[in-house]
Amino acid sequence: MVKRVLDNAAEMFGAATRESVEQLGAIGLFFWDVLRVTPRFATRFHLLVEQAMRIGVYSIPLIILISIFTGAITVWQTKYFFQDLVPYSILGTAVGKVILTDLGPVLTALVITGRVGAMLAAELGTMKVTEQVDAMRVLALDPFLYLLAPRVLVGFVMMPVLGVFSCFLAIVSAQVIAQLALGVGPYTFYNGMRMLFRFQDVVIMLVKSCVFGGVITLSGCYYGYLTLTTSGAVGVGRSTNRAVVAASVLILVTNLIVASILM
Repeated sequence: MVKRVLDNAAEMFGAATRESVEQLGAIGLFFWDVLRVTPRFATRFHLLVEQAMRIGVYSIPLIILISIFTGAITVWQTKYFFQDLVPYSILGTAVGKVILTDLGPVLTALVITGRVGAMLAAELGTMKVTEQVDAMRVLALDPFLYLLAPRVLVGFVMMPVLGVFSCFLAIVSAQVIAQLALGVGPYTFYNGMRMLFRFQDVVIMLVKSCVFGGVITLSGCYYGYLTLTTSGAVGVGRSTNRAVVAASVLILVTNLIVASILM
């Protein structure tokens, strides 16, 4: 009985591992196809601008909301851990480190996954189901050039911009909450933040944001593009679900990898 349970568990683990490796390989080949058409964007820059608006600019209201609460909760958590142990003069040090190197880019990416990743997967999945992609091929139009590459490439560019904006707002929000709730003035807060600040923290934030942006748009486009023409609305929903789950998991995995390399 025990042997059968262990065999079943090992078989399930092996199947899941094999499927994960196959999916990573397929996404890598998909990304290569995106890079293949990148040099042809010299005369189609308007496609990138359009996607930058949809993926980046239209996400700003959501980023503002998330950043304010990220800064506030970081202050309260830091106060909880440091209470009666260290002075509040180093509150800015802890808040700045946590937001720049981890909470800021990761929370921003997870939130953008729910908006952008789901949007891309549903949009492309609907186009596959309604045979719009097949119609493009009939007209000798490359879907990678007109549909997929602009969305994927913009993710690498706009996510660092959103990451900088999010971290800035989160730090300002944390300072305001620290002053109102704990009596820590702006000079004390920012002076403490400056004590252990390193330019490497900004580099880590930018690298993480860039990687996360690519992960989000790649997952959304890949799973949306794989939607079967005959699957209908159910297939679109399944593709959207898989895109969001895959992007969320990959964000956490790549966060560990990038932190291990750069920190």
